[in-house]
Amino acid sequence: MTNKVKIGVIGCGQISGIYLKNCTEMFELLEVAVCADIVPELAARQAEAYGVPRACTVDELLADPDIEIVLNLTAPKVHASVNLQALKAGKHVYTEKPFALAREEADEVLALAEAKGLRVGCAPDTFLGGGLQTSLKLIDDGWIGTPYGASGTILMGNPADSGHPNFHNFLTLGGDPMMDMGPYYITALVAMFGPVRRVTGTVAQLRREAKVTNPQSPRYGETVPVTAPMNAAAVLDFDNGVIATLHTAKESYGYMPRLEVYGTEGILIVPDPNMFGGPIVLKQRNGRTSEMPYSHGFTDNSRGIGVADMAHAIRSGRPHRASGKLARHVLDVMLGVFDAAASGRASEIAAKAERPAPLPLGLPGHRLDE
Repeated sequence: MTNKVKIGVIGCGQISGIYLKNCTEMFELLEVAVCADIVPELAARQAEAYGVPRACTVDELLADPDIEIVLNLTAPKVHASVNLQALKAGKHVYTEKPFALAREEADEVLALAEAKGLRVGCAPDTFLGGGLQTSLKLIDDGWIGTPYGASGTILMGNPADSGHPNFHNFLTLGGDPMMDMGPYYITALVAMFGPVRRVTGTVAQLRREAKVTNPQSPRYGETVPVTAPMNAAAVLDFDNGVIATLHTAKESYGYMPRLEVYGTEGILIVPDPNMFGGPIVLKQRNGRTSEMPYSHGFTDNSRGIGVADMAHAIRSGRPHRASGKLARHVLDVMLGVFDAAASGRASEIAAKAERPAPLPLGLPGHRLDE
């Protein structure tokens, strides 16, 4: 067996659980060697819960010569700074989304990685799941004819009502609906159609503050500031001529995702891009509606598949799929929505990325070595 790729996790909050579970159980090439967090108790708790041999400080993790990949699961506002720390320490880095909060931060990360010959990866990796990979194959195989349009919607409740321990992060830039949920949809669309050429958009903010209404929250009853727009809509023009719309909001009740792709011969209703599986519904010109079978695996929650794919790519020398360049392109699209809203003019997308290679058919659940 190829030598395992040792990873160190920085950031042991709520999202770390599924990453630690999958990276210790699902992907044979990965070995989680250490957990670190600015709150030592969090690192120790997660290390014990998932059988990770060591918990330590961030500096100690970065100084460990055996760590090849840093998995950055920190808050959005420090993604770029932690990525830079990891690269300066000579580590490849895979980060949670969004890639950064500013283009300049993202470019600094990519420039340093290139200068040091290191790799950068970024969530989301849900586009590698069975739901979206099967959808890509159906589109590529011509089941809906020539695709010309798509429509995505993700409506969620106000973060102050959620009970999330760090809900306040979702009321600021980076946790807002476009920067938080937009990456899933935009990445899925780029995986289907290739890069975005231009974007127009608008944003709205219904309130500047929100009351914490969840009785389970330690801040129950408080009024907290809302500093980012919780309602954003965009029109994306792709290089290949496809036009897509995207509406993201955190002003509703419940969780309501939808992604549809329109073609000359049919319509494909795609699973939630925030998930790895779900029903795939094909509506054809002849009036037939069918739920389509899966052609790919990884249909359960497989967060971490992007890390595993990057690890295999490091060992084999091929490109990895959930790349920093892809994330930089997605960031440019999202920031372009804000720019267009502020200026009233369309934003040209300068940061380019290629459509990521689809996963091969028939790979068992623990292999990504093609």
